[in-house]
Amino acid sequence: MTREWLEQKQIGIYVAVLIIAGIAGIAMPETGQALNKAISPLLAVLLYAMFVQIPFLQLRGPLLTRKFVGALLVSNFAVAPPLVWLLTQIWPQPPYVLAGLFLVLLAPCIDYVIVFTQLGRGNERLMLAATPLLFLVQMALLPLYLRLFLGADAAQLVQPEPFIEAFGYLIALPFAGALATQLWAKRSTAGQTASNITAWLPVPMMGLVLFAVVCSQFGAIVDDYKVIAQVVPLYVAFHLIMPVLSRFVGSCFRLDAGAGRAVVFSASTRNSLVVLPLALALPDEWSAAVSAIIVTQTIVELAAECIYIRAVPLLLWRDNRHAK
Repeated sequence: MTREWLEQKQIGIYVAVLIIAGIAGIAMPETGQALNKAISPLLAVLLYAMFVQIPFLQLRGPLLTRKFVGALLVSNFAVAPPLVWLLTQIWPQPPYVLAGLFLVLLAPCIDYVIVFTQLGRGNERLMLAATPLLFLVQMALLPLYLRLFLGADAAQLVQPEPFIEAFGYLIALPFAGALATQLWAKRSTAGQTASNITAWLPVPMMGLVLFAVVCSQFGAIVDDYKVIAQVVPLYVAFHLIMPVLSRFVGSCFRLDAGAGRAVVFSASTRNSLVVLPLALALPDEWSAAVSAIIVTQTIVELAAECIYIRAVPLLLWRDNRHAK
């Protein structure tokens, strides 16, 4: 087995993991509940392994450009929210379902999107550099969108603590660890060996993250299957339409292939696990159903990402030599 073999077979590996995790989540619910606490640590290790592969010490000059930032903000905050609102008009939902849908779909992912961007041959360095900006903008705009779509009371659902904690242990700490590893590798053979070992981790760690997420949450989805049946078509529609819309936005800003793919992945990958604490803090009559709605989006999204990492570079945004 080689690293290249793992990368070539990664989609098949992820699909198999999703199936096995779903079966395990039903057959062994106690194991699934125990794995719930492992999701964030596993995701942090995955992001650390990915960050080590980005040559931060070799970067020179400003990384973000106005074109990329413009396309990123337009796709995530001017195109995605109206699409979500339109989909909820096509598939009307009760208020508590709308609360879950809007919590999870109105803001972009700030953690594992970096991993999928790299796997989909996008510019993961741009995606990482834009993470603090996406974090700040969504913290400012998400309450406004919730107030607009659900009313003034819904805006109070968004508390900064879960987002700040997620940014710290899923972005800042892995980044600091990766930078320290690169400095170590530059100065010693042992550090170089450690850096080489981390290059094997992304695919296995992604498999572990997928297993932990699906296995730990599948029981909740089964329990609320009637609610889940209402929202799955909406999630599928979003994941089919949003890549096309963000591809159009990226073309309007004349992005190159790497930057354009990063925009597509960012706009199509939504916040999910980071807003789960907000759902758990809701009134009891809403909490369980909204949590199941959010977890369902995560599972649908992970399946979509397994398709994106092949479809985006091969079909949606091929390499373009003329773009600047």
